[in-house]
Amino acid sequence: MSIPRLLVVDDDAEMRRMMTEFLRKAGYMVMTAANRADIERHLDDGRIDLILLDVMLGDESGVEICGELRHKRDVPIILVSALSADHQRMAGYEVGADDYIAKPFNPDLLLARVRAVIRRRRRSASLAYRRNTSVYAFGGWSYDGKKDIVRAPDGFQVALSKRETGLLKVLLANPHIPLTREEIADTLDVTREDGRALEVSEGRAIDVLVGRLRSKIEKNPKEPDLLRTERGVGYVFSVDVAVSDG
Repeated sequence: MSIPRLLVVDDDAEMRRMMTEFLRKAGYMVMTAANRADIERHLDDGRIDLILLDVMLGDESGVEICGELRHKRDVPIILVSALSADHQRMAGYEVGADDYIAKPFNPDLLLARVRAVIRRRRRSASLAYRRNTSVYAFGGWSYDGKKDIVRAPDGFQVALSKRETGLLKVLLANPHIPLTREEIADTLDVTREDGRALEVSEGRAIDVLVGRLRSKIEKNPKEPDLLRTERGVGYVFSVDVAVSDG
């Protein structure tokens, strides 16, 4: 499974350093930010799996930033604050925070909350793609999530198995993002134990599934244009995807 990427946002340099060191020792990749502009820059630069956002950022409000991000981005946010009254917590939850942790906190509690939010988001994302009813257009192809129909550029319907369709949905939801075999397996199987490494047979099953999908959507499966191998990582859906309501 790929290493989760966390963004620690705090205007206190010492607090940023302490949280970063602790979370990196726990196995996470950690970036830091001190203000709204830094947050946007990190989000534009690449994938962020969770934001730890301080409520008081100098002249800026973490609660307001959380609310704005929730309207634009689908990224989990844990608010961190020395303000721990019930109404302050509720203000955070009302703007869409996934959790709220009061300072000073036990580092082990912070770690448990981080793990829980990431696990919950992965599970909900796995279920969401199953319910998706959007229409996707990609490289001349289309997939109708409501009717569960895949059409080739020439208009002919292409039959996919349930598992091939599941893989296609995962790819359509993550264009241009390299996905590991573990990430694909976790999304296809919501009952899979979080964080468990793939067995050799499971990894081969993902490779076989990718090969089957390629045989149906690629002009030349041996030299794929849509579903490419990302060396040292896994696979990437290297085509733009346009989404419209079903």
